[in-house]
Amino acid sequence: MKAQFEDIASKKGAESFLAYAFNVPYFEFKWHYHPEYELTLITQGEGKRLVGDSYESYTSGDLVLLGSELPHTWTSEPLQDKTVSAVVVQFPHDLINRFSGLVEFKSIEALLAASGRGLFFPDAESVRAELELLPARRGVEKITSLINILQHLSAHRHQKLSSASFHPVKGEETESRVNKVCQYIQKHSDEPLSLDQAAALIHLSRSAFSKFFKRATGKTFSDYVNDIRIGKACRLLTESDKAINEIAYATGFDSLTYFNRVFLKKKGVTPRQFRTGLR
Repeated sequence: MKAQFEDIASKKGAESFLAYAFNVPYFEFKWHYHPEYELTLITQGEGKRLVGDSYESYTSGDLVLLGSELPHTWTSEPLQDKTVSAVVVQFPHDLINRFSGLVEFKSIEALLAASGRGLFFPDAESVRAELELLPARRGVEKITSLINILQHLSAHRHQKLSSASFHPVKGEETESRVNKVCQYIQKHSDEPLSLDQAAALIHLSRSAFSKFFKRATGKTFSDYVNDIRIGKACRLLTESDKAINEIAYATGFDSLTYFNRVFLKKKGVTPRQFRTGLR
């Protein structure tokens, strides 16, 4: 899966780094990368987060630090009367490099070195509050605020996302094809989907597509589709009173038995236990 290059340098203009908040109807699949580090805080919404070969669910409060050149995207489902929002900070290596060698910056340098695989911070509430204020900062206060955030994060527990064996396939040649496939899966996951259908979308043979997809995402095509379907099933179990067999068929599974087996494997509980645990 070749990711699209995002030109952040031209967007930031005279500013030393970008910090912005945005609100949209949903997060569209857009697999991309850039040389800048990135801090992303999801302030509202839920869906799937792809970082390198990591594919996980996220909810509001999700906070991730991405290293340079690491492909990534956040996706969500369009939902009536609901929007999603995030705060994104993108900063170049040379901003931090100006302080390189100072003993006070050793912990920040270690943090950024570890971010090459993507870092998820599960319990950084105080940092999240400061991060939401960052887009409004100006001048020196903007820079010192970022440094303070990074310093605090360096002391927080984190989880590495992408595997050590992941090697990104970068370039623009096939980016549109990749996004086309993933957007198609997102839109049609409740319908019968086959490997042949997906391969035909980007004009690859069945075997070539299988290797391409697995190498890029660390998942097989069927496992990726099931992740999307289970995510939708969790939402229906949470937000509706539909029977479990109705939810299974509504999310694209062709049998209740298979749905229960996949759900248990991915969530560690049965659909019924998942629903009961929410009430």
